[in-house]
Amino acid sequence: MESRARLDALLATAVDGVVIIDKMGMIQVYSPACEKLFGYSADEVVGRNVKMLMPAPYRQEHDGYLEHYRKTHEKRIIGIGREVIGQRKDGTTFPMYLSVGEGSFGGESMFVGIIHDITQRRYQEHALREREARLSSILETVPDAIVIIDEVGLIESFSPAAERLFGYAFADVLGKNVKMLMPSPYRESHDSYMDRYRRTGEKHIIGMGRIVVGQRRDGSTFPMELSVGEISVGQRRLFTGFIRDVTERQSTERRLQELQSELQHVSRLSAMGQMASALAHELNQPLSAIMNYAKAARRTIDGIDDPQVERARELIDKAGAQTGRAGQIIRRLREFIEKGKSNQAFENLNRVMEEAIALALVGVAEANVKVIVDLEAGLPQVLIDKIQIQQVALNLIRNSVEAMQGGSRRELLISTRREDDKFALVSVCDTGPGLAPEVAANLFQPFTTTKEQGMGIGLSICRSIIESHGGELWATPNEDAGVTFSFRVPLTDREEAAENE
Repeated sequence: MESRARLDALLATAVDGVVIIDKMGMIQVYSPACEKLFGYSADEVVGRNVKMLMPAPYRQEHDGYLEHYRKTHEKRIIGIGREVIGQRKDGTTFPMYLSVGEGSFGGESMFVGIIHDITQRRYQEHALREREARLSSILETVPDAIVIIDEVGLIESFSPAAERLFGYAFADVLGKNVKMLMPSPYRESHDSYMDRYRRTGEKHIIGMGRIVVGQRRDGSTFPMELSVGEISVGQRRLFTGFIRDVTERQSTERRLQELQSELQHVSRLSAMGQMASALAHELNQPLSAIMNYAKAARRTIDGIDDPQVERARELIDKAGAQTGRAGQIIRRLREFIEKGKSNQAFENLNRVMEEAIALALVGVAEANVKVIVDLEAGLPQVLIDKIQIQQVALNLIRNSVEAMQGGSRRELLISTRREDDKFALVSVCDTGPGLAPEVAANLFQPFTTTKEQGMGIGLSICRSIIESHGGELWATPNEDAGVTFSFRVPLTDREEAAENE
């Protein structure tokens, strides 16, 4: 009786369930923890076969297992723990860890089952697997390469993007020093940097991004943007590197710089040409007057027989000849400028404008201008000199940005659309102060400007370029604020454009 009382006290305080069965599988003892776990009371299960606590196929197999053990004493579970499935009174099942031991009570063989509910553990494992699957999915699809190293620089994780970027498989780099991904001089200095950080905590890269150089498996190098974060896992420090290949970005930046330089060069040539044309026009009048004065002077002294007068006649004739020569030079210069050849080709107008917009907005972020780009899809190609049209767009956009500097509302709308069957229309609409009437009247005339440092030939050049393309450039005041500059260029015939693609 005393031993039974101690057993009952033990069972009452046991966290895990305890079931004791006889050699036929009949339940003899059923602890309070089992009552909570299975939903049966002790009165409902004592004296009944333990298989009632099991779902299929365990239920069907249990009697055969016990009979086999009685005949052969071959152990399958006894003395060995394993994960099985239990079934509650309401029919629901749950995972449990079962440990079975064999003993003798009153001369009869008994089997003691210790049951530990592992539902929470399974849930946590499932949640962990889900998190790992999500992380794996992110690592599989994220475009940036991710490399995780320990505090001495050995690689512990290497994402698929990193494999593609550096040319190494994960197995090739696992456990190796991350400096293998760096060319000189980064490779030689990396270990000392890590050592200094461990000793002093002084950060050089951690928490910030910078442009460095990476080295692929084949030895080739490339520019990359590296951002490093630090995490603690237990007592360990790990460093996560996020790597972005900026080769394409730097190539794009170089292309933008080349385009900008080319546009500036063409702009300077156009400005010089426009000034030369204007000056040629203005110089023709005084040269004509000089020629007329020379002829009048020659007629005045004709008939006078004097050596000094004869000398004067010779000088006047020479002055007249040189004046005529200057006029010929100016006429030829004007003809050369007006008939100058342009490099026209079939172009996608939207692509031309996208490049021009990118160029025009370089360095104007501090202007705090809201830019809206609305390019109509499906425009036919246009036959244009790409650089000249970009020069026009660049000039109009920059003028609009400058015009809005003093205003509180700074919005710029740049659009393209098909005006009709013959023309495509490009518009640059700003919310600046607009144009004064006296300026608007002479807006496209040479040397007309509202800028303190302006020469006043930019819009004149733009109009000349557009007119040379068979188009038109004009300005329209907006109803609320600002002005819209628009130009149209002829559309090409679809068949003609297709032949030239």
